[in-house]
Amino acid sequence: MTNKPAIDAQTAKGDGLPEPALAAQAAAQVLRPLARLMIDHGLQLPSMVELLKQALVSEAAGAYGLTDKASSDTRIALLTGVHRKDVKRLRNATDATESKNPMLPVASSVVARWISDSRYLNHDQTARALARTPKRGLAGDVDFTSLVAEVTRDVGARAVLDELVRLGVVDVRDDGHVALKSGAFVPKSGLRESFHFLADNVADHLASAVHNLAPGRTEPLLLEQSAFSLDLSAQQAKQLQERARQLWATALPQFLQSATIAQQRSQADNGPKHRVRFGVYFNDALQMQGPSVRPKAR
Repeated sequence: MTNKPAIDAQTAKGDGLPEPALAAQAAAQVLRPLARLMIDHGLQLPSMVELLKQALVSEAAGAYGLTDKASSDTRIALLTGVHRKDVKRLRNATDATESKNPMLPVASSVVARWISDSRYLNHDQTARALARTPKRGLAGDVDFTSLVAEVTRDVGARAVLDELVRLGVVDVRDDGHVALKSGAFVPKSGLRESFHFLADNVADHLASAVHNLAPGRTEPLLLEQSAFSLDLSAQQAKQLQERARQLWATALPQFLQSATIAQQRSQADNGPKHRVRFGVYFNDALQMQGPSVRPKAR
């Protein structure tokens, strides 16, 4: 029997009591690709244990603190199982997740505006080549310096351009114009940048799923769904990956246009500010052999 494509439904309402057994089963599956990452890059168990302790202490102190009162070392130790002496030490430690390249988010935001704002697009919706400065372009035309100024006032256009050139995202032409090499922010292969995006993308994806399963959750569910298909040949799996890339390339500019408008409308709001991430992924793996089961939407 050939399996039909199906949809993994959004995680169910997380109410009632905690479910440690079910959480352990899910964590065991989530940890397998993390184990591959550790083995591939020489990260051994003692280092991971220390990182896990740090994460537990940080989350317990921040997300589970008592209202208007800091959590004690004893309370954090009870919540997490981390020894109280370690809790005291780790609360004063530097967060290992601090960004090591503050320019990367700025550079990414500049490209996002570039490929989504109609002023910076050609008639066929491809990104225009921009003059580096107003003096190098035509009067009244858009330019790279103005683009950067719309995104940030804290970093100069030259610093952003140098970062985009270093990442291999743009070309600086002999005529003084800057051109995108791709229709998205696609840095050249570099471990530092690749690990940055792995951390941000996977962490936010997992955070959405964890939010949806939180016991006693009162906030709305976050979008966290996927579609899957079984019994595919290698060639058909490859074609589906190409199709997924095409769909993402269509959806990305549309979302970025909406995000740009949302940022502009948020400027007059003095309340707490939110950060959002909308992503997509594709995975192709050998299928475990066994009896065919027709998948259903869950």
